[in-house]
Amino acid sequence: MIRNFKIVLTVLIFIFSILYSCNSTKKSGNQNSENLKIISYNVWYGFTLVPERKDAWISWMKEQNPDMVSLQELNEYTQEKLAEDAKTYGHNFSVLLKEEGFPTGITSRFPIKEIVKITEGFHHGLLRVKIQGIYFYVIHLHPSNWLTRKKEIDLIMQDIGQLPRESQVILAGDFNTFSPLDEVYYSHGKLEPFFTERDLLYNEKNLNNGKLDYSVIQKVMDRGFVDLEASFRTKSYKFFGTFPTLVEKVGVHGEQRRLDYIFTSKDLADKVIRAEIVASDTSLILSDHLPVVVELKLK
Repeated sequence: MIRNFKIVLTVLIFIFSILYSCNSTKKSGNQNSENLKIISYNVWYGFTLVPERKDAWISWMKEQNPDMVSLQELNEYTQEKLAEDAKTYGHNFSVLLKEEGFPTGITSRFPIKEIVKITEGFHHGLLRVKIQGIYFYVIHLHPSNWLTRKKEIDLIMQDIGQLPRESQVILAGDFNTFSPLDEVYYSHGKLEPFFTERDLLYNEKNLNNGKLDYSVIQKVMDRGFVDLEASFRTKSYKFFGTFPTLVEKVGVHGEQRRLDYIFTSKDLADKVIRAEIVASDTSLILSDHLPVVVELKLK
């Protein structure tokens, strides 16, 4: 299976290299701030497991041509390594939160300002920056404890409350929790037994009194932030979630669920022209999470 996986990745890399070269005469990206394309992506252990994914992911990023990228699980990355990767897809600016554990990071086509790195009170840490006048929060909440996630989101909301009034804000990342807007898609009842077993075996706290916890995302929405992917759903929408994917991993990982989100303050939500989870043949084998892609037309 691993050999077949490597063959598929090799073919994808070849195809992407051809597509990218054909588009080389196009402008290299949004060179002004009128349009912004943002991607949030948990890249799974920093490509340390099945390293062959890395080249295919870089090719995919080139094709996507984003302006800003919120990244989670940059395991074994350094600031230099992140900067090197970012430059391959046209980003000359990047910030890594830390070098130990499960770092987050952000890369950008535009200068990154007002960098704030917070580790106290957070399982993975919190990164806040300012790009093109917008405050970006790179999110990666606790993977298996709903109470800790609730404390983390409270700290984030407190930090937002200290920003200048009427600040434009984007929250992007792996929230590791459930949205009340997706509750109907979990009515099959298969996730509760899955998490009950995990809580018993690994002393985790995924369930809130035996039920899926929606309180973290509810707090974000109560604060006025808009869940962009959910806001763009049509009548023909088919729920897919962002985890798990087709990447081969040891163990059982449960039913499809949405853990990755991009939220904006209401003033920015009106400017969004695209918001979706990209579940393509390519993205399904690049990481154990799917990317969330958002585009804004600011003017």
